[in-house]
Amino acid sequence: MSRLLAPLLDLIAVVVFATVGRRSHAHGITLGGVLETAAPFLCGTAAGYLLASLTLDASPRTWQFGTIVVVATVVVGMLLRKLAAAGTAPSFVVVATVFVAATMLGWRLIARLLSSD
Repeated sequence: MSRLLAPLLDLIAVVVFATVGRRSHAHGITLGGVLETAAPFLCGTAAGYLLASLTLDASPRTWQFGTIVVVATVVVGMLLRKLAAAGTAPSFVVVATVFVAATMLGWRLIARLLSSD
């Protein structure tokens, strides 16, 4: 797996999350709108990569690395949304956590299963 594939897959997970959320709440699906919704979570993903890189001696495709990225994505994303006076209802936090965890840890699980003989 190339060095850029892991962060790319995590960024795609966040963009898909933002797109699905905008669609399900009847917000327009425009590039600007999706990026506006995704931005706080993308900042969280970047923070997670930085934190995991500094604290773990593990590949970005490991579940340990992914767990740090998931937690940072949700926590930083929600804090930034709160600062911007955007929604952080408990149900949204749960949905965001489940979606981000399922996608970010899910691709890691699939990659691990495919690489095992």
